[in-house]
This record gives sequence, C-alpha cells and structure tokens, in this order.
Amino acid sequence: MRTMHTVLYAFLSFIFALTTQATELEYQDKQQLHDIHQQISAKRIEQDIRKLVGFGTRHTLSETKSDTRGIGAARRWIKSEFDNISKACGGCIKVYFQSQTIQGEKRIPDATEVVSVIAVQTGSTDPNRYVMMSGDIDSRISDVMNFTDDSPGANDNASGVAGIIEAARVLSQYKFNSSIVYAALAGEEQGLFGGKILAETAKKEGWRLKAVLNNDMIGNIAGINGVINNTTARIFAEGTRYTETDAQARKRRYTGGEVDSPSRNLARYIDLMADRYIPNLDTMVVYRLDRFGRGGHHRPFNDLGYPGVRIMETNEHYDRQHQDLRVEDGVKYGDTIDGVNFDYAAKLTALNAVSLAGMAWAPSPPAKVTIKGAVQPSTSLSWAALEKSQNKQLAGYKIYWRYTDSPQWQYSKFIGDVTQYTLENVVIDNYFFGVASVSKEGFESPVVFPGAAGSFGD
Repeated sequence: MRTMHTVLYAFLSFIFALTTQATELEYQDKQQLHDIHQQISAKRIEQDIRKLVGFGTRHTLSETKSDTRGIGAARRWIKSEFDNISKACGGCIKVYFQSQTIQGEKRIPDATEVVSVIAVQTGSTDPNRYVMMSGDIDSRISDVMNFTDDSPGANDNASGVAGIIEAARVLSQYKFNSSIVYAALAGEEQGLFGGKILAETAKKEGWRLKAVLNNDMIGNIAGINGVINNTTARIFAEGTRYTETDAQARKRRYTGGEVDSPSRNLARYIDLMADRYIPNLDTMVVYRLDRFGRGGHHRPFNDLGYPGVRIMETNEHYDRQHQDLRVEDGVKYGDTIDGVNFDYAAKLTALNAVSLAGMAWAPSPPAKVTIKGAVQPSTSLSWAALEKSQNKQLAGYKIYWRYTDSPQWQYSKFIGDVTQYTLENVVIDNYFFGVASVSKEGFESPVVFPGAAGSFGD
C-alpha cells in the first residue's frame, strides 16, 4: 500500500509540475494594457473631432494664414495639442512640423508647402527603434481640386487624427523602451505626400521602424450596405514585401512567406491585442494592401520595406466620403459630424494604444531568423542575439508555429535566452514557424517569419 501511495504521489507531483510549467509559459494579461484601454476617452475624441471639423476645410491647397479656417489653422492647432501633451509630461515628446514644397503634380500643380505634424516620444533604452501611429490631416469633397468649399472631413479623417492625439495623451504618462511616433500627415488626398516625406526621412536617418499603424476612418459604424455594427474593425496588410528582390522571390517560392510578411505578422499581433484587451471588438485581418484599388498613408512606408497596416471601420458609407455637402432625392451626402460614433472611435484608438505600448515595452523583434529541417523529423530555428544594451528587458525568445492554412499562430514554446532551438518531431513541411522576443514582464514582439520574407528589418 505504501508503494502504491508513493507511486501515486510521484505521478501527481509530475502532473502538477507539468501544469505549473504550462501556466508559467502561457501568455499572462498585462494590467498596464488594461489601464491604457480604460483611459482612452470618447469625450475627448469627440471634442477634438469637432475642433477639426470647425476649421471648415482642411484641403491641402486651402487657406494657411487664417487662425480659424483651412489647413494652416488645423495643423497649428494639432501642434499646440501635442505641445500641451509634452508640457504635461515634462517634455517627454518632441513636437515639430515636417514640410516639403511640392509642385508639378496632377493634384498639386502649383508650389505648395505640404506640412505634417510629428510628435516623438523617445524610448529609454532603444530610442532608434520606432513604432508609429499615423493619420492624415487633410480633407476633400467631390472635386479633389476644390479647396474653397466646406469639407468637414469628420470621419475621413478627423477621427484618425483625434485618435492619434488621444493616444499620445494616454501613452505619454508611461515610459517605454522604444520610441513612439504620433504622425498627423498632410497631403494624403492629393497623393500620399506627407507619408512619402516621413518615410523617406526615416530611411535617410536610419530609423529602425518596426511598425506603422495607419488610422484612416475609424469613426463610422453605419455602412452603405445597411449594416450597423460597432463590434468589428479591419486591418489591411499586404503580403509579399514590395521591395523583395528576384533572388528573395525565388527562395520564397520554395520556403514560403507569402502570408507572413512583417505587415501580416504585425496585423496578427494587433488582432491578438483586440482579443485580449478590447472588449466587444473583433478585428478582421484583410490580406490586401488596402481597399480594392484604393490607397492610404501606410503605403509609402510599405513601399520602402517597412511593416505597415491600415486600421479602419468595417462598413464604409460612400455617401459620406469625398462628397459635396448636399441633399439629393432625400439622400444626405457629405462627411459631417453626425456620421461619427465617438465610442467606436475610442475603441479603435484604444486598440492602437495597447498595440503600440505592447511593442514599445517588448524587446525588438528577432533579427536574422533562419530555419532548417528538410527531410528531417525535427525543425531547427536560429536567430541573432539582440543587443543587450538596447534590450535590457529581454527575458528570452518564444517559438511559434501553425498549420499552413491557419490565419493565426496556434502553438508556442518559450525557450529562454538562447539563439537557436530544435523542435523535436515537428516536421517542417507541415507548419509555418516564427520567433518572437519576450520581456521579463512578458511583453512580446510580433512574430518574425524566417528569412527575408518575414524580416522586420535586420
């Protein structure tokens, strides 16, 4: 009997040890991210949208001298809001105008200064690593060259700019390892010029830009299709990297990666954040750069190889986009304030905020990830060790894998602070694999797929 008790005790101890280990390795909710979500204010977002709409028009070619109307007044007000936020946090945010004169373009024929407002919250240990939230300042009506008539742009895109300002208000209360950029970009409707200028600057200055979250129309819940829904959102993410070389394409053909670009894995990261921290919100990752045949301000960053996605409402209402203010046959047209749901805009703003915070607290995504395992029973991954001085919060790395037809990562294993690991008896042919870095507090980077196809910029 004693022997039986001894065996039973040993068995139960073994099961308890396994259970304890599994619990330790599972993702644990972060109270800081719940707190950030709770601090996002729909009321403040409403006030900011109303202020932006109150400038009458924010067309790129509109008035710049007035203090009450036009694009000039709008951008000065946006900068003043960021300046106030920086003052409240003791100067933790650097705020500046970024401008370039554009001319000879189809939608900007005459010399025009395109001016964006950039605010940078500098990271404490890895300041040259950046994650960004962006939205566009300008508005338009039916005629893209009409810069005099009223163009409220309430949802497109005062909602996105208000979300950026609100995210800065909340996140500026915290210190992060990497830098966070809040970018109110100009010239979107005339040709994505603000994004092009900032993306080129990031490349020239050597920013290690790991994520661009572009917010364009985050306030409408009533679609032209008759659907009214405040519980879903879309994340548009391109597949194969635009900057892929012929040699990289040949390798990808045999090793995979079409659905594992850094933009796609950034989108998966945001999708998980919605599940974990934003109640009553289900995000749809759309495997496309943007809406069919259309574009947004994340594209200039994708064009240079940076991971970037577009976050927006699920059901668009085309009578409220790029339309002259009018009523025809009883149908109201125009992007006015009554078409914005402020609680919904706050929900999507919170999604951005927790995603930015999670990435900024996490170590940098792993670099130089490689994989091997052809005609073998096991799969081996390796990667370069992260720079410890930049990633003092690093605890180690986690390997992820999933079936090739699964949209989200299914399995994971934390393997500590090492630079290679073999998954025994996991056949490489049957799964896709990736590696994430993990902080001591459990914050994770996006998952990095092996090879050039999945690199977040080594």
